[in-house]
Amino acid sequence: MRRLPLVLLLLAACHSSTQSSAPAPSQTLVNGAGSTFVFPLLSKVFSDYTRVAPAVRFNYQSIGSGAGIRQITDRTVDFGASDAPLTDEQLAKAPGLLHLPVVLGSVAVAYNLPGKPALRLTADALAGIFLGEISRWNDPRLAAANPGVELPDLAIAVVHRSDGSGTTAIFTDYLAKVSPTWAAKVRHGTAVRWPIGIGGKGNEGVAGQLTTLPGAIGYVELAYAFQNHLPTVELQNASGAWIKPSIASTTAAAAGVDLPPDLRVSVTNSGNPAAYPIAGFTYLLVYRDQTDPVKGPALAHFLWWEIHQGQAEAEPLLYAPIPPSVVEKDAAKVQSMTLSGKPIVEG
Repeated sequence: MRRLPLVLLLLAACHSSTQSSAPAPSQTLVNGAGSTFVFPLLSKVFSDYTRVAPAVRFNYQSIGSGAGIRQITDRTVDFGASDAPLTDEQLAKAPGLLHLPVVLGSVAVAYNLPGKPALRLTADALAGIFLGEISRWNDPRLAAANPGVELPDLAIAVVHRSDGSGTTAIFTDYLAKVSPTWAAKVRHGTAVRWPIGIGGKGNEGVAGQLTTLPGAIGYVELAYAFQNHLPTVELQNASGAWIKPSIASTTAAAAGVDLPPDLRVSVTNSGNPAAYPIAGFTYLLVYRDQTDPVKGPALAHFLWWEIHQGQAEAEPLLYAPIPPSVVEKDAAKVQSMTLSGKPIVEG
């Protein structure tokens, strides 16, 4: 939190792409697309890496995890970024695609109420709001968790993502775990049939709706809530503790998680008493076997740098670095990348 102004300066300067002009002829341009959730961090690490490797530049389109998955599956970009791992069905269409968790982030539940009162929500109440069962802010079910808080007699305006989104995947994965009704009626994924609400494109679009719409509630990556001066909900986690999203509570969500060999995992609704319950990994998606003799090595060496030195940029931008155990597994994946059958990064 001590470096929050960096978040504000970075996000204010962000556009849909980290590339503003064509690279010089001697430079290698690596193209990527996907997650808006991780865009603030990727913007910074791409800038940092060009100082390490001046011949490499990145063009990243912040268009949502769903679109990023489609583009890397179609091989129209060199890498994708998603806050949701591919499903088995999606992975079958992209044989050889690796999942590299590169950071942990929290999906904050943000709101717009007069006076910005502190707000607590149980899992049942949060699900009830997004199911449309709780429609006004002074509902007794909300008041019960907020003694002493004067909640207004104001309609609740639910805001959700309108595009395919890894942020949505993390958020709905949590709701499906804590609400049998949600699991049966809505389920989870990068795109769902919302029972209620209005849509915003990207984390930016949802944050914009929350900023301008009185009575609104929605979900965004934590840095977007801070950048837009939006208060965030304190949620009751699986252990019954009241937790706000932070670097520490995000880190706790992944503590002790046993990653499967393909590294696809959910860390929502952690049983850790210190964990914020709506957190997840962001994955960079790359093919194990690279075909471009210039871009392949450039991408592999960037990935090696990102999972090691690049982790230093996570905390200043309100993300949590990946644990050492994940760094080790990521490193093995990067070392498995090949070009013409030969390893790119030696062990």
